[in-house]
Amino acid sequence: MPSFDISSTVDIQTLDNAVNVVKKEITNRFDFKGIHVVIELSKKDYLVKLESDSEMKVQQIVDVLLSRSIKQGIDSNAFDLAKEPQPSGKIFKKDVPVRNGLKQEDAKKIVKFIKDKGLKVQTAIMDDIIRVTGKKIDDLQEVIAACRAENFGIPLQYENMKS
Repeated sequence: MPSFDISSTVDIQTLDNAVNVVKKEITNRFDFKGIHVVIELSKKDYLVKLESDSEMKVQQIVDVLLSRSIKQGIDSNAFDLAKEPQPSGKIFKKDVPVRNGLKQEDAKKIVKFIKDKGLKVQTAIMDDIIRVTGKKIDDLQEVIAACRAENFGIPLQYENMKS
Protein backbone atom coordinates (compact mmCIF):
# COMPACT_ATOMS: atom_id res chain seq x y z
CA MET A 1 0.00 0.00 0.00
CA PRO A 2 1.53 3.37 -1.02
CA SER A 3 2.51 5.73 1.79
CA PHE A 4 4.59 8.79 2.65
CA ASP A 5 5.58 10.75 5.74
CA ILE A 6 4.93 14.38 6.61
CA SER A 7 7.59 15.86 8.87
CA SER A 8 8.92 19.23 9.93
CA THR A 9 12.67 19.11 10.42
CA VAL A 10 15.54 21.53 9.99
CA ASP A 11 18.96 20.17 9.08
CA ILE A 12 21.32 21.42 11.79
CA GLN A 13 24.30 21.60 9.42
CA THR A 14 22.38 23.75 6.94
CA LEU A 15 21.27 25.99 9.80
CA ASP A 16 24.88 26.22 11.04
CA ASN A 17 26.02 27.20 7.53
CA ALA A 18 23.35 29.90 7.34
CA VAL A 19 24.35 31.32 10.75
CA ASN A 20 28.04 31.35 9.71
CA VAL A 21 27.16 33.24 6.51
CA VAL A 22 25.21 35.77 8.58
CA LYS A 23 28.17 36.23 10.96
CA LYS A 24 30.51 36.85 8.04
CA GLU A 25 28.15 39.29 6.33
CA ILE A 26 27.42 41.29 9.51
CA THR A 27 31.11 41.63 10.40
CA ASN A 28 31.82 42.94 6.88
CA ARG A 29 28.98 45.48 6.81
CA PHE A 30 29.97 49.10 7.25
CA ASP A 31 27.05 50.00 9.54
CA PHE A 32 28.13 47.28 12.03
CA LYS A 33 31.80 48.32 12.30
CA GLY A 34 32.85 48.81 15.92
CA ILE A 35 29.48 47.72 17.30
CA HIS A 36 28.91 44.88 19.79
CA VAL A 37 27.35 41.99 17.83
CA VAL A 38 26.94 38.38 18.98
CA ILE A 39 25.37 35.71 16.77
CA GLU A 40 25.44 32.21 18.26
CA LEU A 41 23.73 28.94 17.38
CA SER A 42 22.93 26.47 20.13
CA LYS A 43 22.79 23.21 18.18
CA LYS A 44 21.42 21.26 21.12
CA ASP A 45 18.47 23.59 21.75
CA TYR A 46 17.94 24.75 18.13
CA LEU A 47 18.22 28.35 19.30
CA VAL A 48 19.89 31.34 17.62
CA LYS A 49 21.05 33.96 20.14
CA LEU A 50 21.42 37.52 18.87
CA GLU A 51 22.89 40.55 20.67
CA SER A 52 23.58 44.10 19.54
CA ASP A 53 23.66 47.72 20.72
CA SER A 54 20.17 48.70 19.53
CA GLU A 55 16.84 47.11 18.78
CA MET A 56 17.10 48.25 15.17
CA LYS A 57 20.46 46.49 14.74
CA VAL A 58 18.99 43.25 16.16
CA GLN A 59 16.12 43.51 13.67
CA GLN A 60 18.61 44.00 10.83
CA ILE A 61 20.46 40.86 11.93
CA VAL A 62 17.14 38.96 11.95
CA ASP A 63 16.40 40.17 8.41
CA VAL A 64 19.82 39.01 7.22
CA LEU A 65 19.33 35.68 9.03
CA LEU A 66 16.00 35.10 7.28
CA SER A 67 17.28 36.00 3.82
CA ARG A 68 20.43 33.86 4.13
CA SER A 69 18.47 30.93 5.57
CA ILE A 70 16.02 31.03 2.67
CA LYS A 71 18.97 30.96 0.24
CA GLN A 72 20.30 27.90 2.12
CA GLY A 73 16.93 26.16 1.70
CA ILE A 74 15.47 26.70 5.19
CA ASP A 75 11.85 27.84 5.25
CA SER A 76 11.30 31.19 6.98
CA ASN A 77 8.45 29.59 8.98
CA ALA A 78 11.09 27.53 10.80
CA PHE A 79 12.06 30.59 12.88
CA ASP A 80 9.82 31.68 15.76
CA LEU A 81 10.09 35.48 15.64
CA ALA A 82 7.27 36.22 18.11
CA LYS A 83 9.49 37.54 20.92
CA GLU A 84 10.72 41.12 20.79
CA PRO A 85 14.35 42.03 21.59
CA GLN A 86 14.86 42.47 25.34
CA PRO A 87 17.11 45.23 26.71
CA SER A 88 19.83 43.99 29.04
CA GLY A 89 21.76 47.03 30.21
CA LYS A 90 23.16 48.71 27.11
CA ILE A 91 22.66 45.60 24.97
CA PHE A 92 19.55 44.22 23.29
CA LYS A 93 19.20 40.43 23.23
CA LYS A 94 16.89 38.26 21.18
CA ASP A 95 16.58 34.47 21.23
CA VAL A 96 15.17 33.01 18.02
CA PRO A 97 13.98 29.42 18.53
CA VAL A 98 14.05 27.17 15.46
CA ARG A 99 11.03 24.89 15.10
CA ASN A 100 12.20 21.32 14.68
CA GLY A 101 9.76 18.43 14.65
CA LEU A 102 5.97 18.39 14.61
CA LYS A 103 4.27 19.26 17.86
CA GLN A 104 1.23 17.20 18.80
CA GLU A 105 -1.27 20.04 18.25
CA ASP A 106 0.22 20.84 14.82
CA ALA A 107 0.05 17.18 13.84
CA LYS A 108 -3.60 17.00 14.91
CA LYS A 109 -4.39 20.14 12.90
CA ILE A 110 -2.77 18.63 9.77
CA VAL A 111 -4.57 15.28 10.24
CA LYS A 112 -7.90 17.10 10.65
CA PHE A 113 -7.23 19.10 7.48
CA ILE A 114 -6.48 15.90 5.52
CA LYS A 115 -9.62 14.17 6.89
CA ASP A 116 -11.78 17.20 5.99
CA LYS A 117 -10.58 16.97 2.37
CA GLY A 118 -12.49 13.68 2.08
CA LEU A 119 -9.75 11.76 0.27
CA LYS A 120 -9.48 8.00 0.61
CA VAL A 121 -6.34 7.99 2.76
CA GLN A 122 -5.50 6.97 6.30
CA THR A 123 -3.33 9.07 8.59
CA ALA A 124 -1.39 8.07 11.67
CA ILE A 125 0.60 10.30 14.03
CA MET A 126 3.90 8.62 14.90
CA ASP A 127 5.90 10.75 17.39
CA ASP A 128 6.93 13.77 15.29
CA ILE A 129 5.86 12.52 11.84
CA ILE A 130 2.52 11.82 10.18
CA ARG A 131 2.26 8.66 8.07
CA VAL A 132 -0.27 8.92 5.23
CA THR A 133 -1.32 5.72 3.44
CA GLY A 134 -3.76 5.17 0.58
CA LYS A 135 -4.65 2.72 -2.16
CA LYS A 136 -3.62 5.02 -5.00
CA ILE A 137 -0.55 7.20 -5.38
CA ASP A 138 -2.80 9.84 -6.98
CA ASP A 139 -4.64 10.25 -3.66
CA LEU A 140 -1.32 10.74 -1.86
CA GLN A 141 -0.25 13.33 -4.41
CA GLU A 142 -3.53 15.18 -3.87
CA VAL A 143 -2.81 15.25 -0.12
CA ILE A 144 0.66 16.69 -0.77
CA ALA A 145 -0.74 19.34 -3.12
CA ALA A 146 -3.47 20.30 -0.62
CA CYS A 147 -0.99 20.55 2.27
CA ARG A 148 1.36 22.70 0.19
CA ALA A 149 -1.49 25.04 -0.71
CA GLU A 150 -2.55 25.39 2.96
CA ASN A 151 -0.37 27.51 5.25
CA PHE A 152 0.07 25.76 8.60
CA GLY A 153 2.73 28.22 9.84
CA ILE A 154 5.41 25.51 9.98
CA PRO A 155 7.72 24.14 7.29
CA LEU A 156 6.61 20.71 6.07
CA GLN A 157 8.62 18.07 4.23
CA TYR A 158 7.08 15.16 2.35
CA GLU A 159 9.45 12.24 2.37
CA ASN A 160 9.79 8.47 2.35
CA MET A 161 7.29 7.94 -0.52
CA LYS A 162 6.74 4.22 -1.02
CA SER A 163 4.58 2.57 -3.63
